[in-house]
Amino acid sequence: MEKIDIKSLTIEEMTEEFASMGHPAFRARQVYQWLHEKLAARFEEMTNISKEMQKKLSERYYLISLKTVDIRISKIDGTRKYLFALEDGNIIESVWMKYKHGNSVCISSQAGCRMGCRFCASTLDGLARNLLPSEMLDQIYQIQKETGERVSNVVVMGSGEPLDNYDNLVQFIRLLSSEGGLHISQRNITVSTCGIVPGIRRLAKEGLTITLALSLHAPNDRVRENLMPIAKTYKLAEVLDACHEYFVQTGRRLTFEYSLVKGVNDTPREAKDLGTLLKGQQGHVNLIPVNPIKERNFKQSDQASIQTFKILLEKTGINVTIRREMGRDINGACGQLRKSFLESQN
Repeated sequence: MEKIDIKSLTIEEMTEEFASMGHPAFRARQVYQWLHEKLAARFEEMTNISKEMQKKLSERYYLISLKTVDIRISKIDGTRKYLFALEDGNIIESVWMKYKHGNSVCISSQAGCRMGCRFCASTLDGLARNLLPSEMLDQIYQIQKETGERVSNVVVMGSGEPLDNYDNLVQFIRLLSSEGGLHISQRNITVSTCGIVPGIRRLAKEGLTITLALSLHAPNDRVRENLMPIAKTYKLAEVLDACHEYFVQTGRRLTFEYSLVKGVNDTPREAKDLGTLLKGQQGHVNLIPVNPIKERNFKQSDQASIQTFKILLEKTGINVTIRREMGRDINGACGQLRKSFLESQN
């Protein structure tokens, strides 16, 4: 009999599982608490459960626990970047960032990525595989144990396209926000997508209250197609229509991510066009000074261009923020540390 991934089960699923083995509901709640509140890495750590029960659990279930390969700590702002090894040897990365409003963790949803965005290191080696809900959760659990500090905000914005791993993503969100675990409010969970339209429309109907962030990066299809291959499949009009549907269904304002690349998408004309494009959309624009990767010749826009872009966009009535750069000295951008680690192993 193939073992079951116990950390990916909801409390309802676990209760049904335990009932099928003749165990009472309170036993399922005990184990669930050990996994998602006390963050146990092994069944043997569950001290209020008998040795015999621990043995039965280990025979029927496997318990995901990521191995920490490396931790980099920024000397600039204290940001921590983690490399984790999965049980099959794949490597993923996560980032812990400390803000005044609380601690935020950026996690990966896939090992690698197949979307091909040209400014992102995550996609350079393609997609290895999707992550399980337990593997997404355990990035947060391992970081919380290592730092000794509670995580209050989670962004699914690391390596991978979350909506390309849809079912596992939704299960992860439900587990992370459920009672009996970390119980992080769905309003403090952000999912970033490059614009997979069917996934956005499907997510709008899930009854979740998470924030959706769209990787926009261009004010028109021509520039966007140059940066993001997915734009050849889903045109901006279709993507933004799906985003509007998400707002209507959930009442949650969107975030439009816009990486500023010098000489590519950062001109005053493009700022004005972006304002026109997003007029009537419920959300705000997050300007991101692109973090250059050595495999591409993209350069970060200079500060004067960034400020001009922001001012022009605001004049069109759009709410704008500039993302604070975190972990620049520790390969903080998506996929950079994983890529350098994999290269060192060859």
